[in-house]
Amino acid sequence: MVSTPIGNLSDLSPRAEETLRGVRRILAEDTRRSRILAERVDSPARLVSLHAHNERERTNAVLGWLADQEDLALVSDAGTPLVSDPGAKLVSAVLSAGYPVVPIPGPSAVIAALVASGLPSERFTFLGFPERKGRARKELLERVAGSQETVVLFESPKRLVELLDALAEACGPERLVAVARELTKVHEEVRRGSLSEVSAYYASNPPLGEVTLVVAPAPQPAHDAGSAELARALAQELLAEGMKPSSAAKEVAARLDLARNDAYRIVHDLQGPQRGTATTE
Repeated sequence: MVSTPIGNLSDLSPRAEETLRGVRRILAEDTRRSRILAERVDSPARLVSLHAHNERERTNAVLGWLADQEDLALVSDAGTPLVSDPGAKLVSAVLSAGYPVVPIPGPSAVIAALVASGLPSERFTFLGFPERKGRARKELLERVAGSQETVVLFESPKRLVELLDALAEACGPERLVAVARELTKVHEEVRRGSLSEVSAYYASNPPLGEVTLVVAPAPQPAHDAGSAELARALAQELLAEGMKPSSAAKEVAARLDLARNDAYRIVHDLQGPQRGTATTE
């Protein structure tokens, strides 16, 4: 599974080049696009199409080639295979048949946009392309609105403003977002700001090229001193009843609508002196 450039061909790693030159066949989402890359690295491999519409039927042929001890490479049009691209069914079948699957890491629009966004990157969720309409789209927007992690999305440039406006309605217009466009290419751009600001910009400046959105986590609810004291009292009561600390933290968070991290910290603080006393004895 070979990761390929998302724009700048110089991002292809030496290991990826060596792999593409050494395999018998390259399974490609679009053989016309992948042929450019194969010719660039002088790969003699035969290009075979593998896309969403033929993946199931192509899998049997792939298993046959592997049984004949052929080495194969799987690539997508750009970036890391299987990330919002076909190939998952094939990889699952290959693994089930007992053949090794080797990742050749490299470019990824998800990671590139995340680290360039200026938003928290310690924990994030990737949700791919959002559904266009209906209940599934509503549920996705609600999920983004309530997410405690940064969320990364893909979107067509033609639908970017529509998505930004929908996110502003679901998350609030002041939620921060970064829109990464044409990453690693000549016209690379990362536009940062609130959802309302970025939507207004692209409404006046229609975007072109590949687009990746990075949406900031939901703000943590503010809790006053009285709420914190109530949480400590509840945690102490649950611990005294013999509840495990992790379970007590979850219960405190659920009952008081408290962020789980805050609940764990409160329980941890209550447990600290008990551990210290035990160690001293």
